[in-house]
Amino acid sequence: MNLQSDDFTLFGLEQRFGQDRAAIDARWKDLQRQAHPDKFADQGAAAQRVAMQWSVRINEAYQRLKDPLKRAAYLCELHGAPVNAENNTAMPATFLMQQMQWREELDDATSTQALEQISLQVQQAKREMLQKIERLMDDSQAFAEAVGQVRALMFVERFEDDVNKRLDQIET
Repeated sequence: MNLQSDDFTLFGLEQRFGQDRAAIDARWKDLQRQAHPDKFADQGAAAQRVAMQWSVRINEAYQRLKDPLKRAAYLCELHGAPVNAENNTAMPATFLMQQMQWREELDDATSTQALEQISLQVQQAKREMLQKIERLMDDSQAFAEAVGQVRALMFVERFEDDVNKRLDQIET
C-alpha cells in the first residue's frame, strides 16, 4: 500500500463510477483491520503513528468512494475535469426552472403527503442523474461533460436535504 495512491488503487477497485457498495464496505473493513494502530502496539510509537496515518487515509478514501456524489466529483478531478462547484455554478435554464418549481412546491407544501410527493420526484430525478453520470464516465469517458451533471446532482442533494428537514418538522 502507498499513501499516495488514488482511492481506487488503495481499495483495489477499477477506476469507474459504477461500484458495488458492499464490496467497498468489505474492502474498507479489511483495510482498517490491516492498518489498525492497536495491531502495532508492540512495535512502538512510530509504528502506531504510521498505522494511524494509514487509518485516516483509508477512512478518507472510504468516505469518497462510498458516496456516489463524492465518487463522481473525485473521478472528474482524477481525469482533469475538476467540478469547482464553489466557483462555477452555471446551470442550464431548464434545470434552474425545475429547481425553482421544486422550491415553490416545497414552500407551498403543508402536509406530509405533499412533501412525500416532492421527495419522490427528487429521488427519481436523482436516480436518472446518477445513471447519466455513470454512462458519461464509465461508457463514454466524458468526464468534462459529466462535470455539469455532478454539479446538478449537488443542487438536487441539497434540495433533498431541505425536503427531508421539512418532513422531519411536520412529523414531530
